[in-house]
Amino acid sequence: MALFIGTHQNKLDAKGRVSVPAQFRSVLKKMCHAGEGAAAATMFLRPSHQNPCIEGWTELGFEALSAPLAEGYSLFSQEHEDFVMALFGDACAVETDKEGRIMIPANLAEHANLAGEAMFIGTRNTFQIWEPQAGARRLAAARDQVRASGFTIRTGASA
Repeated sequence: MALFIGTHQNKLDAKGRVSVPAQFRSVLKKMCHAGEGAAAATMFLRPSHQNPCIEGWTELGFEALSAPLAEGYSLFSQEHEDFVMALFGDACAVETDKEGRIMIPANLAEHANLAGEAMFIGTRNTFQIWEPQAGARRLAAARDQVRASGFTIRTGASA
């Protein structure tokens, strides 16, 4: 299984471009319609609705995100419209250039307070792009919360 793991920090250039970590590009290519041999890594970016960061999704993962919408809501209900607008209204598809860089749209860079550098944090099936100090604080808070909760992993087998 291809997973986004690790924390990587890269510089944003004056045009708002940043290199996507090589390991992340590999996962993005594996999880797209074109497959591992794709020339560019396709991804979907959207502002997180929980944190001041950008969520990064694989092509197949972003498509799967929309699948429950066909099942869980009345198609023309206000609830459905609110949900799809919140999830997809500010999202955009981007591809890496030949150097592995992407252009982060201005509205997303502003949402994440990006300037100068960006921190990529792997979150299993997705990744997040943070302003480095905010990302480090969030990562530390997550570690503290997990430690305080006793850090156990539920399994299907009973002991």
